[in-house]
Amino acid sequence: IIINGDMTISQRLETKTGMGGGDGVYPTIDRYRHSITNAGGAGRFTSTQQAVTDIAGFTESLNIDCTTADTSIAAGEEFHIDQRIEGRSVQGFQKGFSTALGFTVALYVKAQDAKVYAVELKDTDNNRHCTKLFTSTTGWTRHVLNYPADTSGKFSGDTSVSLEVKIWLHAGSNFTSGTLASVWQGVTTANTCAGIGSVYDNTDNFVSITGLQLEVGTFSASTIPDFQFESESDNLFRCQRYCKAITKTNNYCAVMLAHGIDANTARGAYFFHPPMRTAPSFTATGNFIRSFDAATALSSQVATSCPESHTIDWGGSNLFGANEGILITFNTTAAALIYSAEL
Repeated sequence: IIINGDMTISQRLETKTGMGGGDGVYPTIDRYRHSITNAGGAGRFTSTQQAVTDIAGFTESLNIDCTTADTSIAAGEEFHIDQRIEGRSVQGFQKGFSTALGFTVALYVKAQDAKVYAVELKDTDNNRHCTKLFTSTTGWTRHVLNYPADTSGKFSGDTSVSLEVKIWLHAGSNFTSGTLASVWQGVTTANTCAGIGSVYDNTDNFVSITGLQLEVGTFSASTIPDFQFESESDNLFRCQRYCKAITKTNNYCAVMLAHGIDANTARGAYFFHPPMRTAPSFTATGNFIRSFDAATALSSQVATSCPESHTIDWGGSNLFGANEGILITFNTTAAALIYSAEL
C-alpha cells in the first residue's frame, strides 16, 4: 500500500535545506509530503535522502536534521511527514463495514535521542483519525503500531486521497492539548498527537526513517509480514503515477520533439508511462534550447494537460519556423521539468 517505503526513489532532489515556515511540499524523497504550519515558527530543517548501511536490505532513509531550534512553540505550529493514499488503494481494510479489519503500521526510526513521536492515520473521506505514539532511540528500531478496525465511515473508491499516514515530529498545543485519539474517532484537533516531543527542540536533533509499511490486519513485531522490497524499476514506476522528473544529466540531452507553430512558438509533447493520477501541473527550472541553433533560453507554458500526455508551448523570438520539426534540449546548466499529480 505504501509507495517507496524504502526511500530509494528521489526524483526531485536528494537534499533540500532551509525548510520551515509554510512549506507544504514534496521536496526530496518521492511520495513524502512535508506538511509544515502556515502559522510560522522559528524551526528550520534540512531534508535529505541519506544512505543506510546498518539495516539488512535497506540502502536509503529520509533524514530530517534540525538546523534552527524552536523552543517557544506557538499553538498552531505543526510539522509532519505524510504519505497520502488514494481511495482505490485502501479498500482492503473494509472500513465502514461490519467486517472492517485493523491497520498495522511499521517503520524503522533512528534519532539523536529518545523522544516521543506519533503516527496518525487520518480518514479524509469521513474526517476521522486514530493516533499511536512511539519512542525513538539512538539506533535503528522497528516500531510496529496497531490501529483498531473502524466500522464507521467508508473509504471512497476513487483516485482522490482517502487515507493519510502522518508522522508527527513537532506540534503546538492546538494539536497536543487534548487526550490522544488512540481509537478511531471524529477529528478533534487537540487530540491529534498529545504527548509528543519536538524535533525542533535542539539543533543536535535528527530523525531518520525507512522501511515504512502499512498492512491490512493486526500484527505484532513477530508476526508482521516482511517488508516487501521492489526492484528499482517497479518502485519508480509506481512513483511516476504522482511525479515525473525529466532532469538534465548531460549537456544538450534531448527533452522532447516539437512542431513549429510560427516564428516564435513551437509546441512539444511528452507522453507519460504510466499515465499520471490526474492531469499534472509542471514546473520548468533552468535553461532549455532548440537544437542546432543559437543557445537562446526558451520560455515555456502549458498548452494542454491530461493524465496520458502534456504539451508545452516553447517560446523564443524568431527561433522557429511554421511546420518545422524541432528538437528541444537541455543547455549546459542544471535544469529539469517536474510534472506533479500528487494528492
